[in-house]
Amino acid sequence: MKLIDKINNQSAIVGVIGLGYVGLPLSLEFAIKGFNVIGFDLDAKKITSLLEKKSYIKHISEEKIKQAAATGRFTSTTDFSRLREPDAIIICVPTPLNEHREPDMSYVINTAETVARYLREGQLVVLESTTYPGTTDEILLPMFERIVKKPALEVAGLSSEESSKEESLKEESSAEGFSAGELTMKVGEDFFLAFSPEREDPNNANYTTSTIPKVVGGVTPKCLEAAEALYGHVIEKTVPVSSTRVAEAAKLLENIYRSVNIALVNELKLVFNKMNIDVWEVISAASTKPFGFQPFYPGPGLGGHCIPIDPFYLTWKARENDINTRFIELAGEVNTSMPYYVVEKAFEALNMQKKSLNGSRILILGAAYKKDIDDTRESPSLKLIEIFREKGALVDYSDPFMPKLPRTRKYNFDMVSVELTPECLAGYDLVVLSTDHSDFDYNMIIQSASLILDTRNAFGKRGIKNSKVVKA
Repeated sequence: MKLIDKINNQSAIVGVIGLGYVGLPLSLEFAIKGFNVIGFDLDAKKITSLLEKKSYIKHISEEKIKQAAATGRFTSTTDFSRLREPDAIIICVPTPLNEHREPDMSYVINTAETVARYLREGQLVVLESTTYPGTTDEILLPMFERIVKKPALEVAGLSSEESSKEESLKEESSAEGFSAGELTMKVGEDFFLAFSPEREDPNNANYTTSTIPKVVGGVTPKCLEAAEALYGHVIEKTVPVSSTRVAEAAKLLENIYRSVNIALVNELKLVFNKMNIDVWEVISAASTKPFGFQPFYPGPGLGGHCIPIDPFYLTWKARENDINTRFIELAGEVNTSMPYYVVEKAFEALNMQKKSLNGSRILILGAAYKKDIDDTRESPSLKLIEIFREKGALVDYSDPFMPKLPRTRKYNFDMVSVELTPECLAGYDLVVLSTDHSDFDYNMIIQSASLILDTRNAFGKRGIKNSKVVKA
């Protein structure tokens, strides 16, 4: 196969659509490993940052960007007409939920429509966005396999042999009643289509883009072969599966597994709290069992781009097949209720100080959805800000990685991070530890704050015991 030959000799050009938490590290990896890469994004600010060799994502170092730039093989653009150039196009766009907690496929659909507009013969397209089983086959494939308009010899990078084949296809389509400027693109022959779920874990020191095994499923065996060949050059281990649906389902299983188990310990936290039992001590004791147990930890809610969202993609698709996913939906209900539990514990803690939640000054420590990153997607801290404000509290936040809260699909808080000083901490009625960043000075916080609500056992893990700290 000509495409595989180009991949194997690394003359293939790789295009990555979406230069965010998934697309950017993948683009850099391909460039560093010897491929010419074109990164595509609608956000001109990202392109400017990359041209200036600056990072806009905390855990992706500027050194990595400079390393990729130094190869001369990495470029980025907002010009999507250049999609004709890559031999392989990887789609890394968001798949959020809408206000009804149903899949919002607009990013995938709009991107696929753009790719279809420029799709040329011999290209491989891979979707990495997490989605429901059937997306690749049901949405992307019909867009790409339809009759597409192709101006004569306009497609960049075609050899004389490829050009001749294109002209031949045009003649055949004309004989079938289509215009000479159109041809039918057939998957597995004229183009290749696959799904390979992203498995990025921001700021994970043990695993990187290249060391996390890559699940790959193709629409046809040749599609799988092409996708495996591509990822095999930059990922240490690829895991081929029989179809795109299996690959899509595998990603959902990974995140549903985590969602359900986190919901379990969140619910146990509520139960054990009523029984005056420390759930973190229970988990620590249970973790000593060398088999049959894996620890999960409670928190103020679920955050990130995967666990709070992905399970609902399967529940939505299951309803199409007249199946109710009660277990998954129950886990979702438990996890989404946790910020309200934190607020209830805040009410109780302030009440013990003879203070009302209404009118109290509250400082939330950590706006990111997990420690040591600058990502607020679905962060429970944002929900806490909303609820506390609704209850009449005066709310600030402090996060060393988030100097200003960005606008999200749900929230548009005009807030900047408060600098943590003893004087600052002393001015609040309650400090809520929502995200346990390593950069926080926990000894200074315990010495200066009058009352602390710890949702992560951050102080307990550090051996700090003080009557000021209430666990939530």
